[in-house]
Amino acid sequence: MREKLRFLGLDVHAETIAVAVAEADGEVRSLGTIANREESIRKFIRKLGSPEHLRACYEAGPTGFVLYWQLTQLGVECDVVAPSLVPKKPGDKVKTDRRDALKLARSHRSGDLTAVWVPDEDSEALRDLVRAREAAKQDQLRARHRLTKFLLRTGRRPPLGLKAWTERYLAWLHQIHYTQPAQEATLLDCLNEVQHMGERVKRLEQSILEVVKLAPAPVQAVIQGLQALRGVAHISAVTIAAELGNISSRFENARALMGYSGVFPSEDSSGERVRRGGITKSGNAHLRRIVVESAWSYRHRPSVGAKLRKRQAGVPAEITEIAWKAQNRLHKRYMTLMARGKEQRKTMTAVARELLGFIWAIGIKAEAACKQQLAA
Repeated sequence: MREKLRFLGLDVHAETIAVAVAEADGEVRSLGTIANREESIRKFIRKLGSPEHLRACYEAGPTGFVLYWQLTQLGVECDVVAPSLVPKKPGDKVKTDRRDALKLARSHRSGDLTAVWVPDEDSEALRDLVRAREAAKQDQLRARHRLTKFLLRTGRRPPLGLKAWTERYLAWLHQIHYTQPAQEATLLDCLNEVQHMGERVKRLEQSILEVVKLAPAPVQAVIQGLQALRGVAHISAVTIAAELGNISSRFENARALMGYSGVFPSEDSSGERVRRGGITKSGNAHLRRIVVESAWSYRHRPSVGAKLRKRQAGVPAEITEIAWKAQNRLHKRYMTLMARGKEQRKTMTAVARELLGFIWAIGIKAEAACKQQLAA
């Protein structure tokens, strides 16, 4: 069967796709460039012969997974590969679309490429919504910074003891006025932007609440189980579940999940020399951000407050036991590293790495319990 296979390397851009093919007998050649349109792709695949004898690949990028779904519907087996893990020759300084396609085809035939997880349409839709909310939070932060820096520059300081962005703080902001019309217009624009961003965040969070109710049962089970952890409320749990997908099928163990998030230290060792650096940051940045934020909750002594107790209501006992074990272990880990004089930022990264292990354990338990319920 392998003698009949043809390996396609696709260098995909918004408007064009450079195509190369690696034959089983060793020949690797360019097939030119086609338009990145569904009809053009369909005609091109038809010219190449039987789809079951084709194996295509392209690098993950801004074009998403649309091409993957198109090729899959045409019967072509396709891999979306990690760009950072494509083999590169140190002395190769020439980069063109044609050469990239040839390199992909050659590497795909030899099995040197690493495929990434391709979500289904439902999972990708939820992930897009979650990331839209994350982008809105970033825009809200920038709008708030712009306003506060304008007030600082013009000498308007809030009263002592007034906490930022509370209702009292917002009321104080609306009492500020300037004698200069230009400054008054600037203040009004900044206030409107802050208000607009706040409404945008609330609107997206409400949409997330509504969409999650329609999510598959395993996803809802994972989201509910993750909320048993300290520092992981509903939005955080949805974010983690959307970024991970099916945990049991994607990650064999907790260490694989830690590597996916990019929180392992980098290493450059040779012979007797061992040199370790900062974390690799080579994984999912969205997952890494939310987990590090959650890890800050474990600075405090283990306890179950009213909010956490409410989130744990209806969660299986074995999952709450994992969450309680996480509180004790991660708080102890935090105190131990801080006592050694470790920088707090690095300490929280180490705590976040271990928190991912508990997230993996809860995800596995939640998915297994859901499968049992559906089978019963």
